[in-house]
Amino acid sequence: MKEVMMGNEAVARGAWEAGLHIAAAYPGTPSSEILEYMSKYTEIYSEWCTNEKVSLEVATGASFAGARALVALKHVGLNVAADPLFSLSYIGATGGIVIVTADDPSMHSSQNEQDNRHYARAAKIPVLEPSDSDEARRFTKLALEMSEEFDTPVLLRLTTRISHTRTVVDLEERVEIPVKGYKKDFNKRVILPMNARKLHYKVEERTNKLKEFGSNFVENRIEEGSAELGIITDSVAYQYVKEVFPDASVLKLAMPWPFPDELVKKFASSVSRLLCVEENEPFIEGQIRELGIKVEGKEKVPMVLELNPGRVAYSFDKDFGNPVEVDVSDLPPRAPALCPGCPHTGFFYTANKLKLIVTGDIGCYTLGALPPLNAIDTCVEMGASIPNAYGIQLALKNSRDTDLKKVVGVIGDSTFFHSGITGLINTYYNGGIGTIVIVDNSTTAMTGHQGHPGTGKTLMGTPGRKVDIVQLIKGIGIENICIVDPYDLDKIEEVLKREIERDDISVVIVRGPCVLIPDFERKAYYYVDEDKCTACTLCLKVGCPAISVKDDSARIDKYLCTGCSLCAQICSFDAIVQKEDK
Repeated sequence: MKEVMMGNEAVARGAWEAGLHIAAAYPGTPSSEILEYMSKYTEIYSEWCTNEKVSLEVATGASFAGARALVALKHVGLNVAADPLFSLSYIGATGGIVIVTADDPSMHSSQNEQDNRHYARAAKIPVLEPSDSDEARRFTKLALEMSEEFDTPVLLRLTTRISHTRTVVDLEERVEIPVKGYKKDFNKRVILPMNARKLHYKVEERTNKLKEFGSNFVENRIEEGSAELGIITDSVAYQYVKEVFPDASVLKLAMPWPFPDELVKKFASSVSRLLCVEENEPFIEGQIRELGIKVEGKEKVPMVLELNPGRVAYSFDKDFGNPVEVDVSDLPPRAPALCPGCPHTGFFYTANKLKLIVTGDIGCYTLGALPPLNAIDTCVEMGASIPNAYGIQLALKNSRDTDLKKVVGVIGDSTFFHSGITGLINTYYNGGIGTIVIVDNSTTAMTGHQGHPGTGKTLMGTPGRKVDIVQLIKGIGIENICIVDPYDLDKIEEVLKREIERDDISVVIVRGPCVLIPDFERKAYYYVDEDKCTACTLCLKVGCPAISVKDDSARIDKYLCTGCSLCAQICSFDAIVQKEDK
């Protein structure tokens, strides 16, 4: 049976077919759909965890008990989970354990372009790279089998194009794998130095076995073509190579680490000219050079942004008939913006008005950094906003040039549970002052409205326990906590002015549901009284996509307007009026 599937969907299918028992994740594009599809298979227990580190630790515990487990995360999520990853390499796997990393070349929705194949090499665990959806399905199964055979976690590396492209998949039935059960094993699972030293030898022996395995691995395959040109490639780059160089000999590496030295030597000796085509880092190319083999690679193939057939052809001066870049110079700029009626807009408008120094975080609210709101000064990674604000205060506490009371950290509710709590505790513990703003829209909005501890909604649809942010913050010891309506600009300004003057730490929660959740209640839309409008454009400062100016008057698209009233509140001429709700 065949079906067209997205790569992420195929991973979930492969895990189900392989008898997976437990899956855990924190949502992050381009990996989020893996667990959403996984949750449709009732034989697999799936859950959203508070962050990626916790998800890997949950899966690790499941593996200890002999269950097959899988973790799905985006590339930067593996940074959060790196601590247990490196320990797990030494410990190995009782039940098979697979870590899916979805890398994001071109940074479509990420803050960097890191190449997580380097994690496999650093942690000394194997990495598999599918080049289409069916391979994503098969390699997920292979990864679980390899994990148990070689006593190792396995990294399954996708990229955005593999995750979100749909190709034909061959479907198979599920194989039921019994949970082995838990057995104590002090030497294997308690990595005190006395045990870890011995386990390191095991890791090196395993690497040698995997290197030999890779040279005979059927998925590392040579596709014979012209002896004049040979190309070594992997992942989605393989598809581009086949389009641009249909007559070349190709070595497709499905497992680029541990590196299959003997296979690469064999292939290189069979061709006159050797190229290496891979996205981002020269991971494969570097290992080819370590073998003393002459190869053409990153001196021609770009290291930045994702590849496509045109870029590959251009790299080697080949006429492929496709433009490398699309000319967009004549198109008007279309910067991303918060949604009409977004509950975050009012805070950012006010923060800009008060000229606050705002340390930001990861979420759709990061768009508050862009014009016309221009309200966020920093964005590093998830959870950084609170320690960043505290660090600025430490550095400038004796400065006369900066008003420290204008330093405010902003973080979303899901991100607060992910990694904001520890930063808040640190600031409180060390006597820090300042105001932290939690923009609470009751969901993980940026990645598709997944649940989190503050929602009480679990991935499997069963009731969960809802964590009260206010009680949690009170438990830390913070007494100054205020909840504000996100659409009351006067109140937001009043509260911020009051809280930033405190010589203590305070938390302001700007609470209102995301406008895109199903139960959001729209109000009657607003329209512009053209007789009163002076086209002053002040209403444009809220950055609402529903508002525009045409023919010397503001316009509001009634189909986009949610009735939030922010534009009406800042209009100096009372020209923005709400339609009577009949």
